[in-house]
Amino acid sequence: MASEAAMEVSAPAAAAVEAEVAATGAEKQPHKLERKWTFWFDNQSKPKQGAAWGTSLRKVYTFDTVEEFWCLYDQIFKPSKLPGNADFHLFKAGIEPKWEDPECANGGKWSVTVNRKPILDNMWLETMMALIGEQFDEADEICGVVASVRQRQDKLALWTKTATNEAAQV
Repeated sequence: MASEAAMEVSAPAAAAVEAEVAATGAEKQPHKLERKWTFWFDNQSKPKQGAAWGTSLRKVYTFDTVEEFWCLYDQIFKPSKLPGNADFHLFKAGIEPKWEDPECANGGKWSVTVNRKPILDNMWLETMMALIGEQFDEADEICGVVASVRQRQDKLALWTKTATNEAAQV
């Protein structure tokens, strides 16, 4: 079972990411992304009494190359392996996955619910690849994506910057 400590990239895992990037950099240049992205983890399965929302939200790692993404993806549990009431987030660097963040404050979200964990894992991966690969027409309007694991059904939500921007919402 995944724990909050396991979600934070451990020193050996971070070293593996850096070693992989360094190793590939010696032979070829790393494949830079258009922008930096940050993985976040939120484990609400054991909330502390009286704790404010967001106190369990943790920044995991910020990356800006394809190689770093794949090293991180291979090191971090898939959403289907998370405990109930846990969330994985992938957001543009500098944007916190909170509606209080200025980039998200006027935004909205598109959500899809699923009942089968393997479908969530596949949707999570496909959406992350589309985000970091800048495949969305309105990429500047997207803040990030959240995979939420719940007891009855799981959810994938794409957060947008401006809810009133119809072009980005359609």
